[in-house]
Amino acid sequence: QVQLAESGGGLVQPGGSLRLSCAASGRISSANTMAWYRQGPEKERELVARITSAGTTYYIDSVKGRFTISRENGKNTVYLQMNSLKPEDTAVYYCNFPFFRDKDNYWGQGTQVTVSS
Repeated sequence: QVQLAESGGGLVQPGGSLRLSCAASGRISSANTMAWYRQGPEKERELVARITSAGTTYYIDSVKGRFTISRENGKNTVYLQMNSLKPEDTAVYYCNFPFFRDKDNYWGQGTQVTVSS
């Protein structure tokens, strides 16, 4: 019922920028908080940023000041603008609805971000 499609990843040099996009489809309210996650090689998936339907944002400390999460008002579309990228940002990036009890049913394929010189 819920499908998530991420795009915008790629290979970028340290200090570079990328903008990720996520479109959610299905019977979903636009009032839901949305989030970006990432999973580096041999690492656990971690929350990166969240945004509520009202536009309130949260970032983990390691990306604060470099990443910006945003969304289309009233829609289940979310973006992640990533600036000043570092090699440690290398990961597969996913979007999801962090407060859905069954969010583990909805993970998409993610989009690969590789930061390397």
